[in-house]
Amino acid sequence: MEEKLISFDIKADFGFLKKPDINEGIYLTYNCLHKPALLGILGAIIGLGGFYKSYIQKKSFPEYFDKLGDVKIGIQPLTVKGNFIKTVIKYNNSVGYASEEQGGNLIVNEQTLIKPSYRIFLLLHLENTDEKKLYEHINNSESEFIPYLGKNDFQIWWDKNNVKGYSFAKNNQIAESRPIENLFIKPVGKTIRQNTANQADEIFDWSQPITNDFFILFERLPIGYDEQTSNYKFDNFVFTNRRLVPSFLNDTSNIFHLRDEDKFVQLN
Repeated sequence: MEEKLISFDIKADFGFLKKPDINEGIYLTYNCLHKPALLGILGAIIGLGGFYKSYIQKKSFPEYFDKLGDVKIGIQPLTVKGNFIKTVIKYNNSVGYASEEQGGNLIVNEQTLIKPSYRIFLLLHLENTDEKKLYEHINNSESEFIPYLGKNDFQIWWDKNNVKGYSFAKNNQIAESRPIENLFIKPVGKTIRQNTANQADEIFDWSQPITNDFFILFERLPIGYDEQTSNYKFDNFVFTNRRLVPSFLNDTSNIFHLRDEDKFVQLN
């Protein structure tokens, strides 16, 4: 089995990753790109069908999710402390069916990300036709469809010169505390707070001094779709530059060591 672990950086002038539970008065966006949205971007790159095609074909999930849903991915926000600047944009949706109550003119307030950018880590199996095509398209800065960040107004691009390939190891025995470069899932039952009474529950190495650039970002993000309802499934994510204890790194099976840069990522 030929595996390739690569990364590439995507960016856009604006982005909108709509939260599905907010649609009254204002539409809110997630701060971080999540796996279902990223799979849509990857599907666009190799020309796979999306939700409209799945609706026409009366399928539960889009083609890109069926074919790329098992790809292990990691996402790293490329901004200071992981938090992007946001603004609220107001505009009119004046199509005839937009709002019967307002005479077909719907006033929309939409929270928007300003200059979002992310480093995408992918573990690809090149014996898989779709994953091999994805690998080739990313390396050549090619895309079958125009990828965008949440709305087709917000097009994404990447530079093939920034695509990196890594020598890697998984399930490594790690002897010292180390940070994780990307967003990682917070383990159930573990805490990020210093609690001397339950040190085994802690994932941070509090023996290291806290520096001025120390940060922790939390966000509850979609990880996939529920097979019964087709709604998002969620998990709690953490992004931090804090070192994590070896017991957490060793007990988590999807931690990968990037040997070239001596860094660690979590791919889910």
